Amino acid sequence: MEENKIKSVENLNVFIQAHELTLDMYKITKNFPKEEKFGLASQIRRSSSSICANLLEGGSRINTKEYRQFVGIAKGSAGELKYHLLLSRDLEYISNEEYENFYRKVNDICKMLNGLIISLTTDKNLKK
Repeated sequence: MEENKIKSVENLNVFIQAHELTLDMYKITKNFPKEEKFGLASQIRRSSSSICANLLEGGSRINTKEYRQFVGIAKGSAGELKYHLLLSRDLEYISNEEYENFYRKVNDICKMLNGLIISLTTDKNLKK
């Protein structure tokens, strides 16, 4: 049963888009200066991958309340990624066009995460 729950998380549009974004973040950070390998590049990779990791971890939890909490943590990671993208643009590690494209993708993911939080908050879904 738990495996089916995880599989369903992997099929969510928000998970699919967040995973694609993470792959993009790994690709763009390859071009960052070497001195950023353990700094900003690492932070971008961790915050982007944390979105999917928290969705899967939450989907593996016992109840809906815990799942909702992990979706909230995923949303926090998306917020962290927004700042890392801004900083990357201002340090000229990514172009303004790349920044706008990725920022839009993160915003779309945040909207989907908000929708998931709302759906997990309804009385019929909220189990203690």
